Amino acid sequence: MATMSTTSHGAQQAQAKIDNKDLRRAAWACSLGSALEYYDFALYSLASALIFGPLFFPEQTVAMQLILSFGTYFLGFAVRPIGGIVFGALGDRLGRKFVLTTTVMLMGVSSTLIGLLPTFHSAGYLAPALLVLLRICQGLGAGAEQAGAAVLMTEYAPKGKRGFYAALPFTGVQAGTVLAAGVYFLMLYGVEDIAASWLWRVPFLCSAVIVGVALYMRLHMKESPTFTKLAAREQVAENPLRQVIRHSKRNVLTGIGLRMAENGGSSIYQALAVSYIAGVVGVQGPIGALSLVSAATIGAFTVLFAGIASDHFGRRAVYRFFAIFQLVIAFPVWWVLSQGEIFSTIAAITVALGIGTWGMFGTQGSLMPELFGARYRYMGVSISREISSVLAGGIAPLIGAALIAATAAWMGGDPAMRIHAWIPIATYLSLLTLITVVVSFRMPETLNRDLDAHEDAK
Repeated sequence: MATMSTTSHGAQQAQAKIDNKDLRRAAWACSLGSALEYYDFALYSLASALIFGPLFFPEQTVAMQLILSFGTYFLGFAVRPIGGIVFGALGDRLGRKFVLTTTVMLMGVSSTLIGLLPTFHSAGYLAPALLVLLRICQGLGAGAEQAGAAVLMTEYAPKGKRGFYAALPFTGVQAGTVLAAGVYFLMLYGVEDIAASWLWRVPFLCSAVIVGVALYMRLHMKESPTFTKLAAREQVAENPLRQVIRHSKRNVLTGIGLRMAENGGSSIYQALAVSYIAGVVGVQGPIGALSLVSAATIGAFTVLFAGIASDHFGRRAVYRFFAIFQLVIAFPVWWVLSQGEIFSTIAAITVALGIGTWGMFGTQGSLMPELFGARYRYMGVSISREISSVLAGGIAPLIGAALIAATAAWMGGDPAMRIHAWIPIATYLSLLTLITVVVSFRMPETLNRDLDAHEDAK
């Protein structure tokens, strides 16, 4: 292997040194990008549950509108592994900063353009086709965004505090969710039919502001110190995907298993539960949006608590605790949702999503990057995250919608019987969570491992 000159090597090593100013800038840059991703995520999940059906699929029955709307939602998840592979390879070859700058642009522009789309009534079938295209672009960008933020902050953070610093970008997730749900709450307040109004476009157009600030921050931050060292030593992987396939199959499967509960639970509570309480239980008003605001507010504290706790008690124990918590409360929470009582509904989603699901999310920030070796870490995290996003997150609302329809059919075809779908939905969530609990007993402990090491955690 060729070696660099002493001067060049020293310059590269100097660049690897990170001071507190660099650390703060990276934390802000990653957090804003995460806020954009989950602002988009929450916007699209709310819009899929509440307005995209009549706007883009008005010729279908109400049940089919919901299924088709959640189908476009799923497409964004379906392409995320492609985005993860493409941008993951670029992140391991060209650097974390380059990819994070590219993905935030792709996501932000796609979301903004959704706010400019014509509807079916004005453009016919072109309208849903354009919606699908922009949703795919969203998914491609998101396929590497969160993975890159987690990798960059984990590699930036000092040993012993990785859990805390890697959780910081995930508070951006809560900020994005609160912002999206808050905007929807304000729009729905006093508006009988949001789909008939131009107001639904405003939240998507606001993406332009977030992407502008996030892009500025990312252009002015330093590259990850781990990648800088790899570049200085000429150890950057030529084919990260091949390296992951050869060396990391077990840890990729571990990462996928860990996310079944977290990503599945997130989609089930943010999209399916909102649709269920509004369309099946019949709770009037912006209760779904208000529930997400409450959950995300609590979730911001939970994410940081989980990251700090994982620095003290280990990644495995903390992740397992929150997974078991989600498993235990699954049936009680969904029973509460079926009752249609407003304050109990808000409280149930707040506890389930804000504590159970997002407790796993906060622990995951440092855990996932620590599973993989330095040369193909971005690729390993991206593949693990995005395959699980399809298997657990993207398909969950579709399965839930099918369970609701099947419940009504099984109970004589009476639409009122759909309310009993809470039982199969809670069962489905419990099965996803049980997979994660089992995996948490078989995974390696990654706390404080050497992030410059080329081999995976064992």
